[in-house]
Amino acid sequence: MYKPDRFSRNDFKELKEKETWDLAEKIYLKYRKKWGGPNIDVYIFPSAGGGLFSRHSGKSGVSFANMLFLFLPSDIEEDEVEALFVHEYHHACRINSQKKKLEDFTLLDSIILEGLAEHAVEIHCGKKFRGSWCSRYSKEEIRNFWDKLIKAQLKLKKNERLHQKVLYGERPYPPLLGYAAGYEIIREFREKKSFSTKLSFIAPSEYFVDQTLYKLES
Repeated sequence: MYKPDRFSRNDFKELKEKETWDLAEKIYLKYRKKWGGPNIDVYIFPSAGGGLFSRHSGKSGVSFANMLFLFLPSDIEEDEVEALFVHEYHHACRINSQKKKLEDFTLLDSIILEGLAEHAVEIHCGKKFRGSWCSRYSKEEIRNFWDKLIKAQLKLKKNERLHQKVLYGERPYPPLLGYAAGYEIIREFREKKSFSTKLSFIAPSEYFVDQTLYKLES
């Protein structure tokens, strides 16, 4: 449960003074029209501090089929709000377009979901707004991680503890392992195949991996 402290109350006042909710609605309507995306609820909360996923200190989000949440620091720039929104709304669009419930998503689905969302940020907002995990490891390191740490776990369901450990890179896994692998797989896909926003919503996860040198089976 979200519990505001004195600092987050101050951040809320500053975000309100900056008309952040109006900005978020403007961005939402822009991408909903541009992508033909679903009508969802968008919630904004003051952030509680930095973290692994931050492109900007304290900025993060979470998405579902019918809603998304943005956690924002008070000094965030408008471009950073848009980059975070693009990442999270892409999740909502893909979740709504896939023929499975979110709880049935496997580790492979989660890795591709994250990779596609971050490429949406790169395409629509620019490379400088990508997350730090996009350049954290070399291609060779990602390939090695895939073979040794990821491939055998791809069928894990979202509610299984190991799914989260691999995706987020909790010990003993390298930090942000699944996010970094997803970005690299989609990067390689984009080098070889045409890529559209609609395709990024509807194509199954296996379609993207099959076009790359990453193998699903041993």
